[in-house]
Amino acid sequence: QLFFEGPRATTLTHLRVRTAHERYLSDTIKMIQCVHAMFYLAVWVAFAACSAPPVPLDDIIIEKTFEPEVCGRAVKVGDYVRYHYIGTFPDGKKFDSSYDRGSTYNVFVGKKQLIAGMDKALVGMCVNQRSLVKIPPQLAYGKGGYGDIIPADSILHFDVLLLDVWNPEDGVQSTTYLTPPTCVRKVEVSDYVRYHYNGTLLDGTLFDSSHTRLRTYDTYVGIGWLIAGMDQGLLGMCVGERRIITMPPSLGYGENGDGSDIPGQASLVFDVVLLDLHNPRDSIAVTNQVLPEPCPRKSATGDFVRYHYNGSLLDGTFFDSSYSRNHTYDTYVGKGYVIAGMDEALIGVCMGERLTITIPPHLAYGEEGTGSKIPGSAVLVFDVHIIDFHNPSDTTVMTVIHKPEECEKITKNGDFVKYHYNASLMDGSHIDSTHNYGKTYNIVLGANQVVPGMEEGLKDMCVGEKRHLVIPPHLGYGEGADEVPGSAVLVFDVELVEVEEGLPEGYMFIWNDDVSPDLFTEMDVDLDQQVEASEFTNYIMRQVTEGRGRLAPGFDPYRIIDNMFSNQDRNGDGKITESEFRLKADEATHDEL
Repeated sequence: QLFFEGPRATTLTHLRVRTAHERYLSDTIKMIQCVHAMFYLAVWVAFAACSAPPVPLDDIIIEKTFEPEVCGRAVKVGDYVRYHYIGTFPDGKKFDSSYDRGSTYNVFVGKKQLIAGMDKALVGMCVNQRSLVKIPPQLAYGKGGYGDIIPADSILHFDVLLLDVWNPEDGVQSTTYLTPPTCVRKVEVSDYVRYHYNGTLLDGTLFDSSHTRLRTYDTYVGIGWLIAGMDQGLLGMCVGERRIITMPPSLGYGENGDGSDIPGQASLVFDVVLLDLHNPRDSIAVTNQVLPEPCPRKSATGDFVRYHYNGSLLDGTFFDSSYSRNHTYDTYVGKGYVIAGMDEALIGVCMGERLTITIPPHLAYGEEGTGSKIPGSAVLVFDVHIIDFHNPSDTTVMTVIHKPEECEKITKNGDFVKYHYNASLMDGSHIDSTHNYGKTYNIVLGANQVVPGMEEGLKDMCVGEKRHLVIPPHLGYGEGADEVPGSAVLVFDVELVEVEEGLPEGYMFIWNDDVSPDLFTEMDVDLDQQVEASEFTNYIMRQVTEGRGRLAPGFDPYRIIDNMFSNQDRNGDGKITESEFRLKADEATHDEL
């Protein structure tokens, strides 16, 4: 505005404005000249820096590009290392690489087997650490260089990845990271073990695993069947223990490796879990016994045993249970019907006993196992509960619990008896009780109305007497009934309540008085010289009602009378003639009059 002020501006003002404007232009030109000078100076400095020779290194420079979270071991002088590297010049041009050869570089550290700078740089490195190492020529190939590959006075850059480190003095290192709560036995020389493992190199590279094969590794320990480091590392382990076993190549696969997944001079790391352990000299082991009190009898060879069990491997892996089938396992013992170890363990046990049986494989299913559930060479553990046992020669065992002081009559075959009972199995499992029904159980002794063992146990008993009966299955329900498992020993607590005397053996009806000489005539009510069934039935029932005769107690009277009539009706025409009619004394082969 000042510069374009109108013509009315005074000359002095105009001059002042022009002078200020000139000063402004002069300052602006100087500033532009200064900027140009600074720009050319910067270009010159940059050019000078690029064209100047490099500043010489006095020592190696190590830039760690990757560090593992845990450094279990750092390289020391005298250690043997395996590492990969890429060698370049400062401009990035590669002159060598172990990757290109497909093999690590393996060497002792600090023994002048490397250029001095690399010897120095490797000390202190950890497995899986990656470093960029810059080595001055005086610690590399110096003024002589290395043939046509490395010129004289070259600074060398190495991208190094350390994969393995060990020392000739190293032995097996075992670290337990899971200890089982109990350890009853540890691995010793000549034991046979079953274990799972993951095998890796020291840098974590997996080379083998039993888990991927879904099968344990099974072997003897300490007799040279394994690499030396594993032979040593397994000693002292407990079943269920987990260990990390680290071994140098001298105790692994040595300088040649295994020819496949394990390179030469490689340290090996095995993550091991021990699942099974036995010795060929082992016999069965019985532990955790809980014995009943009392134990009046122990099982013997030839006995038939009923027992429940849970079966597992030594590491606790479940494979079978009788409980899951809701049925005991029933077998003869000492006869080879079960595996040898179980056959041996079940002899000498008590009814109700609980015990744990550990059976080595040579007394169980051997090297082959059973397929899917029990692997080969597996130790088996059975938690067993003995329910009952008997012998085919056993009879009913009767124990009198109470007997009245006065006992005028004792029971015999043919008597009609009324009794109460409580029935159970040998393990106390309730079966039945007459008290639940509020009435006695009534039978005729000797008429096969109850199991043979009960028949035997009720004989020669007084009214009011109480007995404890133990009945073997062949005198009980045999292979089983509705509420009774097969081959079960039965226990009955019996009380005799009432007895009605039976008839002499072979009789279903007897006279209390003398037999009428006109017996046929008395029966023939219509005097037609023949007795019909209704006449016969009415007559016999009248004799019983009037007390002159007795029918066998405990049976249907009309069925007895029908049977008597059929015996007298010789020709089967539904009528008895006088010539057919005979008394018992005259016809001993029939249960009749």
